Amino acid sequence: MSVTHQPGQPPQKQEATWMPLVDTIPGCPPGLEYLTQLDQILIEQQVDLIEVLLSWECNNKYRVMNSMNQQCYYAAEKTDSLMRLCCGSDRGFKIHVVDNSGKEVLRIRRDFKCCGGCCWCADADCAAHEVIVETPEGEPLGYVRQLPSKWKGHYGILDSSRNQMMEIWGPCCGCQGLCCRADVEFPVRSMQDGNIVSKISKQWGGVARELFTDSEKFSVTFPQDLDVKVKATLMGAVFLIHFMYYEQEESHNS
Repeated sequence: MSVTHQPGQPPQKQEATWMPLVDTIPGCPPGLEYLTQLDQILIEQQVDLIEVLLSWECNNKYRVMNSMNQQCYYAAEKTDSLMRLCCGSDRGFKIHVVDNSGKEVLRIRRDFKCCGGCCWCADADCAAHEVIVETPEGEPLGYVRQLPSKWKGHYGILDSSRNQMMEIWGPCCGCQGLCCRADVEFPVRSMQDGNIVSKISKQWGGVARELFTDSEKFSVTFPQDLDVKVKATLMGAVFLIHFMYYEQEESHNS
């Protein structure tokens, strides 16, 4: 699918099926009303022919859909070429999330940390990768922070005051291939009682998609009545997991 986009403008692409408009809801951050209707979102990275043909890392682009494959948002990374080339999957980034009218409703950003990513040292601010999920005006809605571990991916879901609400333990290896075609799951547990309240899954995309492109597809399931700010933060967790588990493989392949 051919896609071009600049933040603040609607994406130009082939005709898509749009999720019906949702009325303004008191107390809900503007533009996130779609999330109040959903108990699952699908996030699909778009294939970029330049990357496929030339192995040149481009800004990532994603479609965000509901369970009926109706598009509700479009997300586009904005990172300069030098940062992508030199820092690969460890780069700092901003992902602008726009609604179907092209209006920016959410921003997900990660600051660059030259020592970031080491799971053994993630209790130190200089080593822990973190994404901030915020409104276009810069008001934080939540944070997703890498937490210390021996070897598995470990992340905390924090509210706007940095109180940890949930945690995610990922697998040792998130690889998928000819011998491993199952979805890779990242369960999200409540810090209050330890129960699973959400689940992020890296979906198996088929042999051709997995071996010959760097286009990934994720799903996030959660209770429909979950706070919309927490849903938005879980969306941010998908992007952090994508960069730390799968963008790293893509950068090494390039």
